[in-house]
Amino acid sequence: MQSSLTPFRVAVIGGGPAGLMAAQTLAQGGARVDVYDAMPSVGRKFLLAGRGGMNITHAEPYADFVTRYGKGSAPLRSMLDAFGPQDVRDWVHGLGVDTFVGTSGRVFPTDMKAAPLLRAWLHRLRESGVQFHMRHRWLGWRDDALVLDTPDGELLVQADAVVLALGGGSWARLGSDGAWVPLLAARGAAVTPLVPANCGFDVAWSEHFSSRNAGEPLTTVAIISTGADGKAFRKQGQFVVTQGGIEGSLIYALSAALRDQIAADGSTTIYLDLLPDLTAQRVADEVARPRGARSMASHLQSRLGIKGVKAGLLRECLSKDQYADEDQLARAIKHLPVRLLRPRPIDEAISSAGGVRWDALEGTMLKSAPGVFVAGEMVDWEAPTGGYLLTACLASGQAAGRDVLAWLARS
Repeated sequence: MQSSLTPFRVAVIGGGPAGLMAAQTLAQGGARVDVYDAMPSVGRKFLLAGRGGMNITHAEPYADFVTRYGKGSAPLRSMLDAFGPQDVRDWVHGLGVDTFVGTSGRVFPTDMKAAPLLRAWLHRLRESGVQFHMRHRWLGWRDDALVLDTPDGELLVQADAVVLALGGGSWARLGSDGAWVPLLAARGAAVTPLVPANCGFDVAWSEHFSSRNAGEPLTTVAIISTGADGKAFRKQGQFVVTQGGIEGSLIYALSAALRDQIAADGSTTIYLDLLPDLTAQRVADEVARPRGARSMASHLQSRLGIKGVKAGLLRECLSKDQYADEDQLARAIKHLPVRLLRPRPIDEAISSAGGVRWDALEGTMLKSAPGVFVAGEMVDWEAPTGGYLLTACLASGQAAGRDVLAWLARS
């Protein structure tokens, strides 16, 4: 962008990946950029996500990658075309951080850590003139000025344009608390209610079962359920039994469909295949083998390796008569019903769905508030774990920055 933009001042509210990428794009375009964040430091959720290994994007074919965003796939497409998975890797490399592709296709920094990447990025932003203002909580507008609560009292900020990148509604203690929803609604923006994404679910376990199995992983299982289109689907992986339900990677991957089914019907039932590598006939044959004086539990462990939490699930989900019936037991091992009551609260979710509706936007600018742009999880899209969420946040941040520059150039 031309140097004529230098006098323009842009306020970025929110110091997560979307806000920082918007700030980077704006600074590169010649705008003066101030980033405001309510927390003591930026990128707190970014750092938390990196504690178990910083998954930055995914290396699957791009044609598959862009389908992972549900109903948001179509409106996100142009943003991802401009800043997709390979662009994310190139950008990380440009910050002096190497990456590698894991066996699942997920992409990580070589050292698996988020902090060095964030430090390098913030150093680059400060070098480009971006100013950071911490412990500045945005409270809305007074006339055309932004109202910020600061350690020194209330501050009014005038800006030529604003990028809002305040996140969704998960992990409020890290800054994403959804407090912006009524503020935008008051400005006439249509907002879909925020709901949990990549979340666990409540199950009415008995005290006997939960006290013995909470925290135990279910490895190499498959879930059979029904999608939003009414079609059955099956996905294999692992998850964890909790004190009051289930959570983990396999559950997160299916959580959007499960959440929507519960919203429509009040609850939903999934079916577990406890031995997905064995055919139903093989399981039936092994269950029916003579067991002599051995108990059924010992028989299942000896013939099929069913023990621990898997054995406990069979006892939990089947009646005494069903467990004693070899045919019903064999069928249950391959198709065990588990009723899900509700998603876990949004503040426990990895991310959220809902947000500013796409039809309330012109590009990334609010139709009801010219000069106000939104990015990241504030917009109504969701993504599974695996680097998809971060990639789309970065892409939408860049798109918002570019839209601001174009809008300022026309002003």
